[in-house]
Amino acid sequence: MPITLTKNNFNKEVLQDPGPVLVDFWASWCGPCSALAPTIDEIAQEQTGCKVGKVNVDEEPELARQYRIMSIPTLMVFRSGELVRRETGGRSKEEIIEMLDLDKATV
Repeated sequence: MPITLTKNNFNKEVLQDPGPVLVDFWASWCGPCSALAPTIDEIAQEQTGCKVGKVNVDEEPELARQYRIMSIPTLMVFRSGELVRRETGGRSKEEIIEMLDLDKATV
């Protein structure tokens, strides 16, 4: 299962992790977020080479502001504390796994 990320653990779980770390910014009222959730859960279970976390933008407005989340879902990939990839909107499982490919990781 994905890790629930908060302002209290984001630094440790994401920024201090060598990565890759996939972060899903979402909200409970967001239809596309709900549609994407099972895919995020599958990736968290199947991909052993990365960490997967979720930020509820309603519960963590500071993180949403810090990362300039204007629409959700927004997916970000961090490596060694650096944001290397950012995509907004629904994505297929294959597209998300490709985002985690370190050879292709660019903002």
